[in-house]
Amino acid sequence: MKKWIAGFLLLGILSCKEKKTDFSGDVPLKASDFIGAFPKITTVFNVTDTNVGKKADTLTIGYKALEQFVPDSALDILTGKDKKRLQIHPVGLIEKDKENYLLLNFVKRNKTTLGVIVTDKKIKFLGAKELLSNARDDGYTHSVSVNREPTFIVSKERMGKDNTLLFSRTGWVFNNAGLFMVAIHDSNEEPRKSAIINPIDTLSRKNKLSGDYVQDKKNFVSLRDGKDPSHYVFFIHFEKDGGSCTGELKGQLVIHTPNTAQFSASGDPCVIDFNFEGNTLKIKEKGSCGNHRGIKCFFDDSFRKKREPKTARKQG
Repeated sequence: MKKWIAGFLLLGILSCKEKKTDFSGDVPLKASDFIGAFPKITTVFNVTDTNVGKKADTLTIGYKALEQFVPDSALDILTGKDKKRLQIHPVGLIEKDKENYLLLNFVKRNKTTLGVIVTDKKIKFLGAKELLSNARDDGYTHSVSVNREPTFIVSKERMGKDNTLLFSRTGWVFNNAGLFMVAIHDSNEEPRKSAIINPIDTLSRKNKLSGDYVQDKKNFVSLRDGKDPSHYVFFIHFEKDGGSCTGELKGQLVIHTPNTAQFSASGDPCVIDFNFEGNTLKIKEKGSCGNHRGIKCFFDDSFRKKREPKTARKQG
């Protein structure tokens, strides 16, 4: 009799231990359970737009669960504003000394988007970036390769004339300033066919200063809405001296007066002043921004605000 009782008690203890974690978000989720949902990636990770859906775990993480660790503004970059019928699946985890890189699939109807979320070791959010989508219809095969560094190599390939393989590859890294930046870029396509990637193009542009300030297609500053009217997300790209000297920077600026703003970030010596005069934006490098540009060119130029269709400000 005692053996039967002991057996039942043991079964009860085991059943409690095997109780499944609730990933719906309806109850608070422990950080350890959240991070434990991601299989560890210990080798080079490769995925294409044709098999991106097969790389994810079958486990579904509820949006409300993910929201406990990642702010809405960051998730909007990966999911868009419409969260209806959205499914989130863990793909993998790359562990480093100071950060965790979480790969997730965001599935909505027939569209699958692979994104990466960066956290510190206490699962505090640091950054996010979209890596791949199976919804692009541009004649290219798109892929992502991630090494242990990690560098995220985003590639596109297609067959050109004479059966020649044409490609463009851009390597993104997460820097000490808390931003994804381009570390390497390689392409054998004609310059006019290698599009510049604007990582904030789809973000909301409802605020007064939001929009695109341009000289031409290769020299521009994009501003998008930040967390409040005093903050804006920006992306700068320029090519000087016939393309021999380039610069590129993504970050957040803070408005100081109605006409002035500044970018600075902890751990990054780069400081840039923004001055708004009517439809003209002037940028001026103050700190050392050598990590984001060529040696002989600087973030120092003027741009005119591009007139947008009225519908553009209704985005997001």
